[in-house]
Amino acid sequence: MNPLLEKFNTKYTSSPFSDIKEEHYLPAFQELIKNSEKEIDEITNNSEAPTFENTIEAMAFSGEQLDRVSNIFFNINSAETNDEIQKIAQEVSPLLTEFSSKISQNEKLFERIKNIYDQKDRLSLNEEQQTLLNETYKGFVRSGALLNEEDKKKLEKINMDLSIKSLQFGQNALASTNAYFKHIINKEELKGIPEAILQQYEEDAKERDLEGYVITLQYPSYLPAMTYAENRELRKELALANGKKSFDGGEFDNQNLIKEIVKLRQEKAELLGYKNYADFVLEERMAQSPTKVFEFLNELLEKATPYAQKEIEELKSLAKADGIEDIQSYDHAFYAEKLRKQKFDIDDEELKPYFQLEKVQEAVFGLAGKLFGLEFKEIDDVQKYPHDVKTYEITENGNYKALLYADYHPRKGKRAGAWMTSYKNQYKKDGENSRPHISVVCNFTKPTKDTPSLLTFQEVTTLFHEFGHALHGVLADTQYPNLSGTSVKWDFVELPSQFLENYCYEPEFLKTFAKHYQTGEILPTEKIEKLSQSKSFMEGYQTLRQLGFGLLDMAYHTEVGALENKSVKEFEVEKTAATNLYPSNPETAASPSFSHIFQGGYSAGYYSYKWAEVLDADAFQYFKENGIFNPEIAAKYKILLSSGGTKNPMELYKNFRGREPKVESLLKRAFG
Repeated sequence: MNPLLEKFNTKYTSSPFSDIKEEHYLPAFQELIKNSEKEIDEITNNSEAPTFENTIEAMAFSGEQLDRVSNIFFNINSAETNDEIQKIAQEVSPLLTEFSSKISQNEKLFERIKNIYDQKDRLSLNEEQQTLLNETYKGFVRSGALLNEEDKKKLEKINMDLSIKSLQFGQNALASTNAYFKHIINKEELKGIPEAILQQYEEDAKERDLEGYVITLQYPSYLPAMTYAENRELRKELALANGKKSFDGGEFDNQNLIKEIVKLRQEKAELLGYKNYADFVLEERMAQSPTKVFEFLNELLEKATPYAQKEIEELKSLAKADGIEDIQSYDHAFYAEKLRKQKFDIDDEELKPYFQLEKVQEAVFGLAGKLFGLEFKEIDDVQKYPHDVKTYEITENGNYKALLYADYHPRKGKRAGAWMTSYKNQYKKDGENSRPHISVVCNFTKPTKDTPSLLTFQEVTTLFHEFGHALHGVLADTQYPNLSGTSVKWDFVELPSQFLENYCYEPEFLKTFAKHYQTGEILPTEKIEKLSQSKSFMEGYQTLRQLGFGLLDMAYHTEVGALENKSVKEFEVEKTAATNLYPSNPETAASPSFSHIFQGGYSAGYYSYKWAEVLDADAFQYFKENGIFNPEIAAKYKILLSSGGTKNPMELYKNFRGREPKVESLLKRAFG
């Protein structure tokens, strides 16, 4: 029996992780694709005249089990992968791409959709139904429904190649990250690194049956070494290893894949009638055009550069006092931490005991309760994937609202970074409001035998960020699964996550949870004030760094053929020159591990982080002016979150704020 092909007879129909074996996935996908094809055939060949209900709505609810299994499999591939799972992914991705192409190129089905779309002004559809109809029609057109047969076949092949190459890119980046570790016997080489971090390095060494200490390229291991290690040669070696990920000409090198992916995306855009891939992508974004994105990024670049240069000059002065005349990028975190301590008397390691993971989670749960009336209860009767994942039942006024999976610690099969994802979307059908299953995934330091998991302040903001995404999913209240939760315009999706980060800097909120894990003592008031003041510390540098990634992403997807006669490194250096504050190392490059744009969904969309910062700064300013827990404003914001993709995001924002967002709100927060 294959549990993926059965009805999930579990609490809240949750994913039956414990029952799933690797050999279940491929047969399940094959069977469910067949079933979904039958559903589509029934819609296509319906003898009745096409209506919104028997075509558009029927399509929105088709393939539900295939979607569930896809979510399970690809989430596991990110959070708990292994060689076998990755091999299955290589087999499954083309099957799903082929299935998707068959639907989008089904002429008879498109005729039905077009028939309904052409008479949309005469139909009595509500706003959400109109959105679904428009999105369905546009989705088909953008997938090649208006192409001739020859071009449809070309597009199908391009999509297939892209799915395989993007998957390979991610697998290479993960393998390259896991392939490196630095083994150190002599503790003296680790001078400056806090004892709690050294314990973590000892644990990592023991896991490899080694004496001494091991530093990896996983974020909780790598960043503390770069921040605290007085040994400059160690910092240099680690930075070099990190910058060489998938860029060393070895087995996991991604440089050729980048060129192939970019070329395929350009071919796809031209085939569909667009000048370049960015034009194709941005048609469906708030920004709408590459011109607007470049104007936005360059405006911020002009404003932020003087601040960034001033910050680097301060770091250079500190480095000079240590006899370093040629400060490099691998010195940045070390001297930035020194400067932060000097300016604000803040030391991340000194703060960490006040940010025990469990207490930070309680705080973010409490905030969701205060703003939106949600309650969280840990439950043990839901199956999990690895043992350290925790599950929570979320309720509102005593009624079940959502299921939450919290997966907080690194492991070998888990990709780096932090993300929110969904195992099941929310939707309404047959009188039932089917609730979502949401997951928050991070890579925080594991507890040791003596110490619980203690977070840096940056990790505190990371948890709030991902939980902001989670709330977008949890509060979803739409009719259709494909308009639910985070199914919004890509440059709108970061608003809820970045908005929630603002609370981490509010003294009245910080006092409620920043408590020493051993003594229960509240973080001293002066430290809280300093932490709040430090919000804009190194904001110029961070802004230029993000703008560099945004400009690089846009360059890859607007400059046709620009890569053909250049190396990836040459292209990257040229396109980020205006944002680079340190000399470029010829042995390192960011692009070959830039998974956001070559594996994830941020291609021609990385700018959206900064775009959403304007939205979140403007939204939080509204709360600041009226009280950060103001119930009336929270109620309006809850409507924005629960609406998902049912309305134009600017309309949603204006309904909440009473006007369009202002870029001045971000500049004021960042630079005063």
